[in-house]
Amino acid sequence: MTFVVTDLCIKCKYTDCVEVCPVDCFYEGENMLVIHPDECIDCGVCEPECPIEAIIPDTEAEADKWLELNRKYAEEWPVLTRQKDPLPDADKYKDTPNKYEDFFSPTPGEGD
Repeated sequence: MTFVVTDLCIKCKYTDCVEVCPVDCFYEGENMLVIHPDECIDCGVCEPECPIEAIIPDTEAEADKWLELNRKYAEEWPVLTRQKDPLPDADKYKDTPNKYEDFFSPTPGEGD
């Protein structure tokens, strides 16, 4: 089992989860984070740290569509091992629906 980041993270990019991850399996895109499913050790400490509940276990039905996105972009984006400030409009976008369709960016973030 692993955890995955869903589209709730898009346009927010809170990094509270990164700070507690013991294996540094978060990767940073321009406007969201992903978890590398092969590096995640299923400890679960990241899930309660996300203030917008964007992290879910891969056992949830909706996780299937996010698992491959997390895997793909974890291979392309830089690792992030430290907490950063959320995106400037994070509070504005935290409850926005259809974030993947409307706002997803495949562009890598800065990483560490």
